[in-house]
Amino acid sequence: MSRAASPPNFVVIMADDLGYGDLSSYGGWIETPHLDKLAAQGMKFTDFHSSGNVCSPTRAGLMTGRYQQRAGIPGVVFADPTNAVHYHGLQTSEVTFAELLREAGYATAIFGKWHLGYYPEFNPIHHGFDVFRGYVSGNVDFISHVDQAGTYDWWHQDKTAVEEGYTTHLITKHAVDFIEANKSKPFCLYVPHEAPHYPYQAPNDPALRSVGGTFNTQGERKDIKNAYREMVQEMDKGVGEVVDTIERLGLAENTLILFFSDNGANNNGDNGPLRGAKGSDWEGGHRVPCIARWTNKIAPGVLRDDLTISLDVMPTLLAAANVPLPEKHKLDGVSLLPVMLEKAKLNDRQLVWNGKAIRQGSWKLMVDGKGGDSVGLYDLSLDLGEQNNLAEAEPNRVKEMLAHLEAWKADVAGGDLVQPKESAEKRAATANMKNGKKKRQAK
Repeated sequence: MSRAASPPNFVVIMADDLGYGDLSSYGGWIETPHLDKLAAQGMKFTDFHSSGNVCSPTRAGLMTGRYQQRAGIPGVVFADPTNAVHYHGLQTSEVTFAELLREAGYATAIFGKWHLGYYPEFNPIHHGFDVFRGYVSGNVDFISHVDQAGTYDWWHQDKTAVEEGYTTHLITKHAVDFIEANKSKPFCLYVPHEAPHYPYQAPNDPALRSVGGTFNTQGERKDIKNAYREMVQEMDKGVGEVVDTIERLGLAENTLILFFSDNGANNNGDNGPLRGAKGSDWEGGHRVPCIARWTNKIAPGVLRDDLTISLDVMPTLLAAANVPLPEKHKLDGVSLLPVMLEKAKLNDRQLVWNGKAIRQGSWKLMVDGKGGDSVGLYDLSLDLGEQNNLAEAEPNRVKEMLAHLEAWKADVAGGDLVQPKESAEKRAATANMKNGKKKRQAK
């Protein structure tokens, strides 16, 4: 088989806490020439969403193509071992896009943030990735690679390894090296950047954290906005290096590149005209920039307003690679290939966030997440900023959408995996102690 006829390569790049109004290609305040170029050469989505409004949930949904609630990861997996969800993670019973692509002959790698479990059984190498370089927590010091709990968190496969360098630069370096090493075979490269998630550090800033939990608060940037901008621009340069490598090796016509964010920006970024921010179910919490480029397959400079979501990544990759799902395994996402390659319009669909917000067409309904009775209904085609609550004027629509929301909650609860309450090592130790006690009692 010739290289031109071989299965396509995939590069999935995800920013961390990047807002809808951050990139200059989306009319934002940060100059990002490399991402602007990528958008000009491909397709830009204006109604693309992360499946969660914080880190871990979106990543679980991205990996599996299914709502993260089905995997038992509705919220953040915390680094603090005193928090019950610290022991949670993406279980090996889940089916990931990396797993299926590797079985189909793809070389697979992840460089950057995992955030789907701290313990060995949750490591990316057990979820279809041949290579893992990066960190498993929610964030690390960009210089010292120490997480928010004071633990050194930089991994080569399933072991921590000392590697000096600015996190964004290391992620880019490993991504480029992987492409060069696998240029003659199909590959799937997942690049979950740390930027612009806190801690807010540019390449020349000092380390803020050290092992054991000693934090250098005196070294923290006071000009957070400027630090945020510099972090996004370093990531933008890294995206440019990855794209340049693909083009230099003659792989552009056989490589689908996707770029998006795991959720909206916090208050240090910019979500443009959207209400809310990271952690909320307002549009600012989950409507994010998304760019797709596939040279000579996706027409350049195309703008699409289809209702799309990060759950769609897995079915899109599998469809492009002609890789089937396991029998009776269903996804919540849909393939975007018809949109990208044929300019087809997606069928009407329903999307849900956290069991508290639901989209049907341009209509969005939100329930009061604080236990109250209030309901908000917005027509996003006329009110993108979610300012005009039409719930009282549309009681039948509210009733119908609330019923769909309850049905969704019941559906995902039926597939909700039970998460462990402690690590596998601790469970094994406890079991050994109990077995030993039983043996002593039997004597």
